[in-house]
Amino acid sequence: MNGQTAEELLRETGAILEGHFLLTSGLHSRLYVEKFNVLQHPEYTEKLCEMIANHFKDEGVETVIGPATGGIILSQVTARILGTRSIFTERENGKMTLRRGFRITPGEKVLIVEDIVTTGGSIREVVDVVKAAGGDIRGIGLFVDRSGGHADYGVPGNIVFPLVRLTVPTYSPDDCPLCKEGVPITERGSHHLKK
Repeated sequence: MNGQTAEELLRETGAILEGHFLLTSGLHSRLYVEKFNVLQHPEYTEKLCEMIANHFKDEGVETVIGPATGGIILSQVTARILGTRSIFTERENGKMTLRRGFRITPGEKVLIVEDIVTTGGSIREVVDVVKAAGGDIRGIGLFVDRSGGHADYGVPGNIVFPLVRLTVPTYSPDDCPLCKEGVPITERGSHHLKK
C-alpha cells in the first residue's frame, strides 16, 4: 500500500469519523466507523483485503465467508486474491445461516472476514455456522476491531487478525460528556431508517 497503513487509508476515505454519534446500541461515542465510505472504492477495498489475504495465505484456505452485507464484499475480494471460493451467511427468521445452496464440507478450511466489529456477535454467529457444518476455521480477518481486543468470537484469539484495533469508549446518554458539552449528536448507519 505504498507505506500507507490500513488506519490511514480508512481515515483518508472518511471511514473513521470523529464527532458525537448515536450508535445502534443506543450508546453515544466520539468515534464512528462508516464502512461504506471505504467499500465504495474498489481499489481501497482490494488493498485492505489483500492485507488480510496475505496474512492468511499459508493457512490452506479453501473458502472465505462473511456475514451479509459488508462481509459479502470482503469475502468476494479476499477469495479472489487467495484463489478460493467465496460464500456468505445471512439471517433467516433472525438466525444466521447458509442459504442459496451454499455448503461447507467437514474439514473444509475456512477464513471468516468482516468489516467492523464492536461486540463480535455477528462473527460468533458465523463461527457457529461454520462449526456446525464441520468446517475448520483457519482465521478471522477484520478491517476494524473497535472493541479494543475485547470481543469474544468463540475461537482462540491468536487466529483473529484485525487491520486496525481501536478502543472506542461509549457512554450512556445520561453520562455522555459530549451531551453535557452540548455537542450536536449525529445518527449514522441504516438502523434509524427502520423507524
